[in-house]
Amino acid sequence: MLLVFTHKITPRLSYAFKHICTRILGVPVSFTTTIEEFIAHESLKISYAKQPLSNEIFIRSHELLFEQGLNDVEIHVHDWDTTKAFFSTSEKSSLPYDIFAATFYLLSRYEEYLPHVKDEYGRFLAKESLAFKNGFLHQPVIDIWAYKFKSVLQAQFPDFEFPKKLYSIQPVVDVPMAYYFRQKGLLRTIGGTLGDLFRFKFRQFYQRYLVLFGFQRDPYDTFKWIITKQKQTKFKFVVFFLIGDYSTYDKNINVNRKQFVSLIKSVSDYCKVGLKASYFALEDIEVLKKEKKKMESIVNYGLEASRHSFSKLNLPESYRNLIELEVKQDFTMGYINELGFRAGTCTPFQFYDLDYEVQTPLQINAFHCIDYALLKRQSFLDKKQELERLIQQVKQVNGTFTPVFHNYTFGDDVRWKGFRDLFGVILDSVDDE
Repeated sequence: MLLVFTHKITPRLSYAFKHICTRILGVPVSFTTTIEEFIAHESLKISYAKQPLSNEIFIRSHELLFEQGLNDVEIHVHDWDTTKAFFSTSEKSSLPYDIFAATFYLLSRYEEYLPHVKDEYGRFLAKESLAFKNGFLHQPVIDIWAYKFKSVLQAQFPDFEFPKKLYSIQPVVDVPMAYYFRQKGLLRTIGGTLGDLFRFKFRQFYQRYLVLFGFQRDPYDTFKWIITKQKQTKFKFVVFFLIGDYSTYDKNINVNRKQFVSLIKSVSDYCKVGLKASYFALEDIEVLKKEKKKMESIVNYGLEASRHSFSKLNLPESYRNLIELEVKQDFTMGYINELGFRAGTCTPFQFYDLDYEVQTPLQINAFHCIDYALLKRQSFLDKKQELERLIQQVKQVNGTFTPVFHNYTFGDDVRWKGFRDLFGVILDSVDDE
């Protein structure tokens, strides 16, 4: 166990240290404000204060972990070996940066509470983030800092054996629309047919009726392939189905259709099934509650995971609603147009409510790669290299790689050519360990 001496134990301090020490390095941590207890402790120990006690491992503390609420935080990002860091310490400090305060800043999404420009859906943009502006979005900096901290501990306590952590993957399949042509009902099918004709989409008109008459598989129906892939890997896919009411934003199949229900049930036999919360469920907890109950009645087990439509988050309300409904995990944290680490880590973490100053039970599984962001790369080779670079970043710190692909990504549309192979690269990345 690591013992931390500090002048004041706060929820922020406990939260940041537990992420680095326990979740990333696998070492339990406890805190003390008593010098005698600190001196008597014979295993791993550090002091986190303004001045060292003697010649122990010392990290000069930044004020952030002892404050409450939001304040103007001055941040200067510097190069640190092959990575970046902020919140400089002092010459006496064993590390040149207060990685714990910096970790709290990134994990709590402090910057997303501050004034910023949103996109047309009200989302926080990657280019507004500290990580993007300072060129470290592509690195899981918190995990990199944790391993630098581990080196300092190992030098001081060479006999201590750290637990071994392995690289893992957590593939996400997002299903905003299970079928493109099938199961749409008479009115939507007529509307789609007329739309094809008026827009001279004769190939789509022809394909629509080949599918409807059973001569061709629906272009979005890739579920047999997904299940086959799931059978080939020990890591459970998390498949998120949208079952909310039809609206301007959400256009999935009606959840009362038997075939749609049986599809969800059959996928849940092999994969973990979660709820893709509809656009209006983001604003209305009653709508979210209704969708959660419906999904639970389909899969016959308590809903554990959710993901928001359009990857939209309203902090802290979105997460508070999930906590109130006892949802345990969320997979919304990430950027639609950029690859990288929105919260600076590739290790799942708990949501910290900045207003209430408390760590919550909700686990945040930030995604690091989404198929739409990969589309920006022109050739298949560019996409593959970019993906492998990202995987390598996670492997170096034995983290969890979380990619998001959509069911239609695995179809035959020219736009998504090669994406099945890219998904295979992710699955195979565990085998070449």
